[in-house]
Amino acid sequence: MTDVREIDRIVGAALDEDAPWGDLTSETLIPAAATATAELVAREPGVASGVEVFAAAFRLVDPRIRVQHLAADGDRFAAGDVLARVQGPARGILTAERVALNLLQRMSGIATLTARYVDAVAGTGARIVDTRKTTPGLRSLERQAVRDGGGRNHRRSLSDAIMAKDNHLAVLTAGGRDLATALRDARERMPHTAHLEVEVDRLDQLDAVLAGGADTIMLDNFGLDDLREGVARIGGRAVVEASGGVGLDTVGAIAATGVDVISVGALTHSARALDLGLDVVIEAGPTESGS
Repeated sequence: MTDVREIDRIVGAALDEDAPWGDLTSETLIPAAATATAELVAREPGVASGVEVFAAAFRLVDPRIRVQHLAADGDRFAAGDVLARVQGPARGILTAERVALNLLQRMSGIATLTARYVDAVAGTGARIVDTRKTTPGLRSLERQAVRDGGGRNHRRSLSDAIMAKDNHLAVLTAGGRDLATALRDARERMPHTAHLEVEVDRLDQLDAVLAGGADTIMLDNFGLDDLREGVARIGGRAVVEASGGVGLDTVGAIAATGVDVISVGALTHSARALDLGLDVVIEAGPTESGS
């Protein structure tokens, strides 16, 4: 699970955005003493992700609200299943409802899509991983959702690993500089704990990249035959990652080429929010008198 401090930071910012000066509707229409019970209901099947994020929205609005989890992150559920119950002051429940649902629906959508990719490569040994193509400000939550769906995380940020892509290589080899020498020189400047990944888009780049000491080689937008040849030529000397052109209709065949990792930007940039609803039942409570 994402650290609770990170959850509170993200959810708090979302609540501030949604109700910067309070919830005018609830504060005007709903008696302060009114209480409510609400059920989180799945309108379609999927994989749960973000249950603590969901609960945090209610807790931050009103700590008197109680959330009972009936599903855990990573659980698969069917349409009609009740995933949580929320009880407490009605104003707070209504104020937090949209933010709680938005984040849970987003995370569960990512987890559900990720699970479909993971299922599609079952038995091949290939790992499904995410990319940095995440929603700005929500990377921590979206990375958790990928894990909840059975996938793995790539580097979290530009600060976490060295990843030389095509534009980096163009600058690095400007003026005719030898790629293998340039990569070896770069390794001399790397922290000893850092990981070096290099992207290639042609088979004829492999020898230089291997000579340069790459830990991972990304085969970008390779056809299936070239992926198989790339895996054979690398021969276990580096982790082999496939990227580009990956969809649910192609990922199984890509995995069968023998690559170790398949990175899929669609897990986060194209996941559809899952259809989840919060059905509220108002309970009788004390009524206010006067104005």
